[in-house]
Amino acid sequence: MSAAGTVTPTPVEAVRLADPYPFYARLVAERPFAFDEALGAWVAADAAAVRAVLGAGALRVRPVAEPVPAGIAGTPAGEVFGELVRMTDGAAAARLKGVVAQALARADLGRAGALAARYTREALARGGDVPCEELMFGIPARVVATLSGLTEGADREAAAAIGDFVRCIPATATSADHRAAARAAVRLRELLGPPLTSAPAASAQDTACGPGPAGAAPDASPASGPTVPPGPTGGREAGACGPADGSAPAPLRDSRPGTGGGTPGSGASASDAAPAARPAAGRQGAAGTAAGLRAATGGGAPGVCPGVHRGSVAGAPYAAGRANGLLRELVGAAERAGCTDPGPLLSNAIGFLSQTYDATAGLIGNTLVALARGADAPDTGALVREVVRYDAPVQNTRRFAAEPFTHAGSTVEPGQQVLVVLAAANRDPAVNPDPHALSPGRVNPAVFTFGAGAHRCPGGELATALATAVVGELRRAGWSTTTTPAYRPLANARIPLL
Repeated sequence: MSAAGTVTPTPVEAVRLADPYPFYARLVAERPFAFDEALGAWVAADAAAVRAVLGAGALRVRPVAEPVPAGIAGTPAGEVFGELVRMTDGAAAARLKGVVAQALARADLGRAGALAARYTREALARGGDVPCEELMFGIPARVVATLSGLTEGADREAAAAIGDFVRCIPATATSADHRAAARAAVRLRELLGPPLTSAPAASAQDTACGPGPAGAAPDASPASGPTVPPGPTGGREAGACGPADGSAPAPLRDSRPGTGGGTPGSGASASDAAPAARPAAGRQGAAGTAAGLRAATGGGAPGVCPGVHRGSVAGAPYAAGRANGLLRELVGAAERAGCTDPGPLLSNAIGFLSQTYDATAGLIGNTLVALARGADAPDTGALVREVVRYDAPVQNTRRFAAEPFTHAGSTVEPGQQVLVVLAAANRDPAVNPDPHALSPGRVNPAVFTFGAGAHRCPGGELATALATAVVGELRRAGWSTTTTPAYRPLANARIPLL
């Protein structure tokens, strides 16, 4: 309660305020790193604290004893979740993260933008009300599915399935959400398993990935994108990508498409159950990877994966050797790194879709709101890149202490958690001059939204390209939205209801 008698929100509640940024500015100025009694968690708000937390080896992306949400442990959804590189730490995860990052770094952003623009025009051509839910959630996921080799309706099916899969992540997900996520994981494995299996071995020229050891995770963002300045603590930095990855302190209602109009949703909790074991792959380089992928998908039978009902897949939309795009790059990067276990590759192919979902929807929606409020930006791409900082689609993330962590004289004890307010750090005047101004074309901004280093979201550039294409088509169509939307009651993603 403030001195004026008004209720002060928690940093989690601020995500869905019409304007959370005055509150964030007070956190940066007055409580840059402090324990919040209402949340029962530490809160890192200014750039120095956020940088230190994201770079701390003592902090993890999941509770040490609870790697997988309890409601999906032992299910296909839990198996996928437990192998996502953004939900795991350690040397093996870092190696696999390098594989995933290399694949996404080679994504054809031009084709992605062209597909998103075409799908947007097709949606608008149907007439009637503008299908905002489809434009914000469905089209980005559908583009990633197309880039993964799914066509002839399988792209739409995958986009719908990933909406069901992400329902399992919030701490307040219901048993119905868990069942829906498990079914979605099965179907996504069936859809993505065959093209991943049929991905040809890439040539050295095709798979050249620039300097650095094979499989090493890139340490810097692309030259064209915003960066997080290196911090004084060294070690690794981590960011947020996609749905919430921490435990929310209070139940929230999730109104994302496919959640049944208000299924509970917020930050994720977890359990101590480990993912189910995967069949071991062969160890003979490229051939071993391909053979292992076939073994993991049922010995060559299309769409049959560990934990998935074996049998034929009706209407498989690809033939042998059809795989291209993202899945080809994923297999090529795995071959170079010597990653021959097929299960994690398939899980992270699903991760290409899941990490696109909320973050890209929020970026599209927040850019449209900025335009409605009078943003002067002839260059849609420059506007989208500035909105990533100015009105971050992912406002916060969580870290969990495995060991004591000290910053600015305060110590986070093992078992405690830290809410990392990325959106507040984006507007810290210590790293961004005139931080509350929307300035498309801002030079060298410090942007924490997608993180950096070992847990940097590797899909940031793809999300920006997709949002630019969708918003560009809506601008050309002359469509605009309200300046005062309500926001979805989510714990970390800022997504307007349009």
